Amino acid sequence: VQLQASGGGLVQAGGSLRLSCADSARTSRISSMGWFRQAPGKEREFVAAIDRRGTRERYADSVKGRFTISRDNAKTTVFLQMNSLKPEDTAVYYCAASLATGLYDASSVYDYWGQGTQVTVSS
Repeated sequence: VQLQASGGGLVQAGGSLRLSCADSARTSRISSMGWFRQAPGKEREFVAAIDRRGTRERYADSVKGRFTISRDNAKTTVFLQMNSLKPEDTAVYYCAASLATGLYDASSVYDYWGQGTQVTVSS
């Protein structure tokens, strides 16, 4: 499994960004995938998760209604569409993959991590 995240950048408050994370190895063992973020001086926190088939999703309360997670299993890629961005969304965003089924908000459940992509939202 080799996760590579992309799509971060600088955007004004209220704007949108779409993050992508591809498993370049196209590993079939991956089950759930998720996104986490870490702001300066803060712990890494859960953002969203999606199950293997892409039919069930889970979101942190802070992003519910603004962010949407999806996946393309043919390309073993997970996306995070972020709308109505706020300055407090500024963080490094990490994608993660788990071999376990289910939707998890605990980082310890995830087996593989991407390198992170910076998202900065200006006010």
